[in-house]
Amino acid sequence: MRPTRLRSILQCAASRSRPNPVPVLRRLPLRPLSVLGVPISQKSRPGRCTPPNHRHAPFSTKPQPQTTSFPDPVRPDLFYYLVDPPTPLSRDQPAYALSFLPSPPPSPDSSTVIGWLPAAASEAQEAGLNDFVENPKFREILHQAIQDGLRDAVDEIQINGALQLQQGWMHIHDDRNIPPLGRIGDPDDILATVLVQDSQIIVETYQPMPAYRLCTSDGLTQLTPGLAQRLQTLLAERADSEKQ
Repeated sequence: MRPTRLRSILQCAASRSRPNPVPVLRRLPLRPLSVLGVPISQKSRPGRCTPPNHRHAPFSTKPQPQTTSFPDPVRPDLFYYLVDPPTPLSRDQPAYALSFLPSPPPSPDSSTVIGWLPAAASEAQEAGLNDFVENPKFREILHQAIQDGLRDAVDEIQINGALQLQQGWMHIHDDRNIPPLGRIGDPDDILATVLVQDSQIIVETYQPMPAYRLCTSDGLTQLTPGLAQRLQTLLAERADSEKQ
């Protein structure tokens, strides 16, 4: 992870009592800071939780009550589920499964899980951005949802982008880090590329971006509204099928 394009990292949950530390996405202001090991002293932007002088930014692991699930405090569409071992991270340690669904995943390695974070055993431990392990099966569903959404023209932002471009290749950007008008975004934030002809998206030319990352210093995947709704629908359908 590059230290020079850091706009936001992980939002901390409110501190409670015991016993399991809970990692929650935290956001910090844009500064050329190293994600790990660099003091953060800038003032936060409005609406962002920025604890001063916090040296390990990405995931907060303050003690929380023992709970099996909770929503992210700043992203109501993101949920954390405590799953018992064995998990994709460890044979004998619990983990948090991150999901966009408001109900627990059918299994710890369900394709509806975005990825996993270790459930730290003590306050002295902290989960960092590098501790996040993505779920490759979720990536497949993600691209399927985007392609289906583009084919069915469910997203006004992508439709308008094609109308403005008229002709050429159009990038599908992650909404967590929108590039300036007329600029190309970071490869980490480009979900895919698709050909536009006569202001129409040619879905058959859809090409996933290999460099895209589900989790960066700007947070987890965040789609534009129409595509996000299509992803939500597809994830719910997949969860139902995995329960059978």
